[in-house]
Amino acid sequence: MTPTSSTLTCLFALTGALTVASAQARTCEVRSGPRPPAVVELYTSEGCSSCPPADRWLSTLKTADNVLALSFHVNYWNHLGWRDPFATTETTARQYRLKEALGGKYAYTPQVVLNGRDHRNWNGQRAGSLGGLPPASAPALHLRREGQVVTATIAAVPGTDIAGYWAVLQDGLVSKVTRGENAGEDLRHDHVVSLYQPVAPWAASQGGSARLTLPAGSVQRVAFVVTNAALTQPLQALVLQCPA
Repeated sequence: MTPTSSTLTCLFALTGALTVASAQARTCEVRSGPRPPAVVELYTSEGCSSCPPADRWLSTLKTADNVLALSFHVNYWNHLGWRDPFATTETTARQYRLKEALGGKYAYTPQVVLNGRDHRNWNGQRAGSLGGLPPASAPALHLRREGQVVTATIAAVPGTDIAGYWAVLQDGLVSKVTRGENAGEDLRHDHVVSLYQPVAPWAASQGGSARLTLPAGSVQRVAFVVTNAALTQPLQALVLQCPA
């Protein structure tokens, strides 16, 4: 396609994904490619003194390397004197859901979950060494944004029920921590999940769709992750970043 004054064609995000954006209509879209990304979930807190190294490591992971990095801030360290401004009850509940699915005895930070499995050898690991999700079980995924509404369309695949979740992501966030274990530190965060919204299961053999109305203000990136019915095992993921 040849770009015109009203239509831009851009290559974005995950390998093999093509985004087509129309500046005039303020729409853009992206389709999954043949290689599903690695899905990296970091559970972290500004009230945890051992978390900043994990936050810095997550910032080295880029979507262009076929990795979807997600920083879920949790609230159970808020009692130590510093209230994490990015922690929510929803993101904290997700970690407890994963703890049960993985058979963990307790929730902890920093915790890295790679493709649905606890991943403790993250320190120093490069994006290229993080294996992606299995292509055989990954349904085709299409994201389209029109104004403040993003629609996910998931292709039919063999199997029983599957589900998914939305994650609105923000980068370059900085906090000046004045209390708690990280008092005096300036903490920087990328890939922060500022909105986490699960989608109820649907029949995999019938395909599905979901819509998200984005919050007011600047939204840098939005991702959709297809999972098993319990929301714990990712099957496919895609991130959409519209031109400014």
